[in-house]
Amino acid sequence: MNLNSTMFVQAIVFLILAGFVAKFVWPAMIGALDTRAKKIADGLAAADLGKKAELEGKKRIEVELAAARDEGQNRIRDAEKRAQMIADEIKANAQAEANRIISQAKADAEQQVTKAREELRGQVAGLAVKGAEQILKREVNASAHADLLSQLAVEL
Repeated sequence: MNLNSTMFVQAIVFLILAGFVAKFVWPAMIGALDTRAKKIADGLAAADLGKKAELEGKKRIEVELAAARDEGQNRIRDAEKRAQMIADEIKANAQAEANRIISQAKADAEQQVTKAREELRGQVAGLAVKGAEQILKREVNASAHADLLSQLAVEL
């Protein structure tokens, strides 16, 4: 075997193999690598978009939480105002009821005083008649002397 011919055949086989690899294998590998690089780049871009979306979401959450806190505080303030108004209304109603009861009690007391005065006048008139009877030693007729007795009751 001749070393030159072997080398020559090996060089031809190498060139054929290199041509085959360059024509069929290399483009497929480059395409696969390009596809993989594109997927990786798309994944990194999506990750960046995801991070941006996460930051925007956190900002929206903070804004919504702040709005919810403000709304909660407003509701608490409104509830406190309503409670104060109800308490004031209850106090006013209680005061009005107390004033009504006091005025009713005063009216009842005035009525009782008036009634007691009328009873006292009647009793005094009766005592006056009895006293007059004793003084005159005779009986005084109440129906006959009604004008005199009513004038006496008014004077008392």
